[in-house]
Order: sequence, then C-alpha cells, then structure tokens
Amino acid sequence: MNRGFLKFAAVALGTALIVIPFLGLDGLPREARRQIGAERTALAAAQRQLHTAQQQVTHDLATEPDLFHGIPESQAWPGELSADAAGLATAGRGMEQLNALEKQNRRADRERVLGLLVQERAERESAANQAAGIQQAADHWVDLKQHLPETLARMDRDNRMIQSFDPAAVTAEVQKAETAWPDKRSDLESRFDSEIRRRQQQDQQLWQSTAQARQEAAAGHLPAAQIGTLVEAADRLHTDSALLPQKRAEIESLVAQLNTTWDKVLVDMDKHGHTYREDIRTISTPQVGQTTSSEQWVEVSEAQYNGVKNDLGMAIEHKPAGKYDIEAERVAEPAGFAYMAPPGQNNQYGYWDHRDGHDFWVFYGQYALLRDLLFNYHYTPLPRYDWDQYRDYRARGQTYYGRDEANSIPKYGTQGSSTIDRYAGSNYARSGGFRNSPYASKSGSFRDSQFATPGGSSAPKRFGSSSSHHEEPSFSFHSSPRPRPSFRMPSTGRRFGRH
Repeated sequence: MNRGFLKFAAVALGTALIVIPFLGLDGLPREARRQIGAERTALAAAQRQLHTAQQQVTHDLATEPDLFHGIPESQAWPGELSADAAGLATAGRGMEQLNALEKQNRRADRERVLGLLVQERAERESAANQAAGIQQAADHWVDLKQHLPETLARMDRDNRMIQSFDPAAVTAEVQKAETAWPDKRSDLESRFDSEIRRRQQQDQQLWQSTAQARQEAAAGHLPAAQIGTLVEAADRLHTDSALLPQKRAEIESLVAQLNTTWDKVLVDMDKHGHTYREDIRTISTPQVGQTTSSEQWVEVSEAQYNGVKNDLGMAIEHKPAGKYDIEAERVAEPAGFAYMAPPGQNNQYGYWDHRDGHDFWVFYGQYALLRDLLFNYHYTPLPRYDWDQYRDYRARGQTYYGRDEANSIPKYGTQGSSTIDRYAGSNYARSGGFRNSPYASKSGSFRDSQFATPGGSSAPKRFGSSSSHHEEPSFSFHSSPRPRPSFRMPSTGRRFGRH
C-alpha cells in the first residue's frame, strides 16, 4: 500500500470524525428534540394560565365574599392554587435539565431525556388542570348569581309547562292496552307511574319547597348557600318540562307496538365480490283490516348473509301483537304461518275450512293484501299437516322448511318448491341461485293458480281495510298424502325468542 493512499485515508477519517457530529448521527434523536420544544411551549402556556387563574379567583373571592362564604370548597381554592404554582415550579426545574441536555446534544442522553419528559409533563398537566378547574368553578358561581333573575323566569315557565301537561290521553291508551294485553299491565303501569305521574308529583313538591328561596332571590336577598340549591331545582324542572312529552311519546309508541303485528320477509338477496345485500319487505298490520308495507335493500356482513342464505321467501323476523318490538322472534319461519290459528280455531286473520276430506287455512278478505305480501302474490291454501309440523318445529325452537312430497325437496326456504315459483323474478333467481335445485327443471307452477293475485308484485305502500274486501275464490283439493316427516335443511338450529 503506497504512502499516498495512507495519507488520503487518514485525512478522510479525520474529516468524518469532524462531520458526523454535525450530521446529528451522534446527537439526540430528532423526535426527542421535537418533544423538548413542544413541552417548553406547553409549560409556558400553563404558567400563563395559572397566573390568570390566580388573579381571577382572588378577584372573585374578594368581590363576592357573601356568595363564596356559603360555598365551603371555595375556602380551599387559594391553597390549591399555591400548590399548583409549586407543581409548575417543579416542572420548570425539569425543563431546565431538558434544556441543558438538548444543548449538549448527546445521543447517549436519549433515555434520560425521555424519562425527564414524562416527569415534567405529569407535573405540568396536573397543576394546569386543577388551576383551570378552580377558575371554572369560581366563574360558574359568579355567573349563577348574575343570571339568577333569568333562572327564576325560566323556572316559572318550566313549572307552568309541567302543570299544564295533561296525561289523560296516554292514560286512556295505557288502560286500554292493559285490558287487551294483561301480561303487559305491570310493565306499562310501572313506566307510566315512574316516568309521568310520579315525575309530575315530585316536580310539584319541588316547586312548593323552593317558594321562600324564590321570593328571597327575586328581592335580591337570597343567601349564597341557597343559590346552588335553587339553581339545581330550576335545572330539574327545566329537564322534566322537556322529558314529560318525550316520555309520553315513548309510552304511546310501546302501546302502538303492542297493537301491531309485523314481519320482515327476505324477498331477495345477492352478492357481488365482498358485498352482500338483502332485500327485506316489512309488512305491518297496525289496525284491524289495515296492512302497510315497505321494501328496502340493505347491505349486510358475510356472516349475516350466510345466516339467512337458506331462508329466501321466509319471515326472518316476526313480531306478534301483544309484544314489544324488542321481543320479536328472530328464527326464520314460513311466511304467513304465524297468522294461522290452531286447528279448529279461528282468529282475526282467518279460519280453518274443511273440504274434500281436508282441512286448510283461509284468510279473511280484509287480509287479502297481507296474505299476498307474505306469499309474494302466489298463495295456495295451507293444509293442516303443514301447520301441525310447523308447530312441532317451532316448539323446539327450530326452523321449519316443510317437504314437497312430489319432488322430495324442501317446500319453503331458498331451495323450496314454493319459493322457486314465487320468486322466479328475483335477483337471486336471475343470477342462477336456483340452478342446482331439483325443482328448477320440473314442471309445475302456482302462477296460474286461482289464488295468485292478478297484477304482479307491484303494490302501493299503504292500504286501508277498505281496499281489500273481497271474497275468497272457491277451490277444491284433490287427494294428497296426510302428514309425513318434514324435510330439515342442513343448517344449525336456531331458537325462538329474543336475541
């Protein structure tokens, strides 16, 4: 190795030893220096905040001695602010050490810098937060006194509103619902008593108990110790004046829920990539003979989609009359079955008829629209053996899919013979969802049935009983087998009742 090269290497090494420190490779990390700078700024702001709080609180205590004499915690404020000042002084000493370490700029001091930052920040935040809280409390009490006339006026308005609140209408609705649904009597009575009747009584007592304080406050002679109590009473009345109408609306809503039956029927579904959607038709009967409906596509998770993939055409939720919405049953069942009465009995929706040796369910004319919406405008009479087996499955908390004896496949649900017929025009069908069904290639359809509703599936969203009165068409049964074991889809069992 020649002497020239060695001389060059020595010069390069010496230059590196000089340049490297200036490049920061041996200094404090940039993030540590940034935190020191930020904390320096925050400490200065906290010191200014503390100084302002000390001045303001001292001024308030001096100018409103009677007010703060009645507020015991205010006596400790000067001492607490002094402790806050001491805390910021400790933080300041920590900041001085950080400044020195920043100036020395040694990478080896990184851990020490980070430790000091944690200690200094804790001291600074504790002192600043307490000082801010004390100043806020002092300002709050001064503000209450200054605005006491406005508080009294608001209190009077709220009391008049509470006294004029008449629960008679909702009282009658509750009593009617309790008669119709005895098992809800206790709950409705408890809600009405605690949220309306008792609240009104307590507010009246509160208004009367503050009579003397209100008089003294109006004359400007209310002792400071009673200001807080009077303001709290005013706030309670103000809150209740808004709550009473809200609670009445909530109880009216619950009563309406008890009187309404509704179903959510899965009428279509599709998936594109990782996007899953369900088309849900919500069918309600808010009054006897009245049916309303709405339909909406909703995006769901893959798990939700898979949870009902066997249930096309079925009611995936059913809320019977006499239950609240939160008590809806969420085990899929053949749409319409929940409206059938036990064999030999009638109900408001229909009755059992017997012809040609068979029992079958008939919906009354006023519920023809309900029937059509549930069965997607392709209705065939429901035989008794279907009801019997549905009831058995339901008692076990399981979904009933029925059995098409002619084709040995399910009768209801996604691969059911009745579903393939009723939902042939769905997105699910057009995308090939039925292609693997053994029924898809077989003849036989209910489209030409005398029970299919003319006009397809387009229907107005709201109907009254006047629009649906018509006679059921006559029909007869040909011989068909009596009850046989029901088909059961290969899905996990689900339970009736609340989630």
